[in-house]
Amino acid sequence: MKREAVIKKIKKEAIRQGLEFRREESTRHTRIYVGAFWSNLGRHSEIDDVTVKKFFNQFQDVLGKGWWR
Repeated sequence: MKREAVIKKIKKEAIRQGLEFRREESTRHTRIYVGAFWSNLGRHSEIDDVTVKKFFNQFQDVLGKGWWR
């Protein structure tokens, strides 16, 4: 999955649920904030499906279980 598609999917869901979405770019990672929770995403153009699923799982507490399906 493309990196921008991952970020777009999280942003869309955060906005849908009325949560704050923010992203900060650093040298090698992008920090994604949803509400008070944040996580880092590597700056690769393509991210494998296993990593995407693990990244989405990190946001379950904020966005709800299985929010990406």
